[in-house]
Amino acid sequence: MTSSSTLVVPVEIRNALLERAREGAPEEICGVFGGECDPAPDGRSRVRSQYPAENVAEAPRTRYRIAPEEQLAIFEELEGDGEDIVGFYHSHPEGPSAPSETDAAQATWPDRSYLIVSLEPLEVGSWRWREDEAGGRFERERLILE
Repeated sequence: MTSSSTLVVPVEIRNALLERAREGAPEEICGVFGGECDPAPDGRSRVRSQYPAENVAEAPRTRYRIAPEEQLAIFEELEGDGEDIVGFYHSHPEGPSAPSETDAAQATWPDRSYLIVSLEPLEVGSWRWREDEAGGRFERERLILE
């Protein structure tokens, strides 16, 4: 499903994520985006910074998880810098840039962006998590590089 929301990402941040995903393969990398968040269905969120996190998942080749303590520290840092929590990113070293069933089952931040870096094929996709009567779903959003 496609929404009319947009995520604006600086090219330098996209390039840094691609490099980190290549270096982290075959395991998934992950982190948090800071910036300006517009949670409206047609909202335009803007990434200003990215906060890399350690992937502490039990199976890091196919899952990602940020330790709660590290996530809280990142949230405090970005909020201290006057930024909103725009969303999260992770990689799929051997899969598509679309959310997996596990990604959907673990998504907990409504109206935030989830950017996925795929290495095979090399592409980047962005999705908004929307809560609904069925629990929730990802909607593809426009990704603008600047």
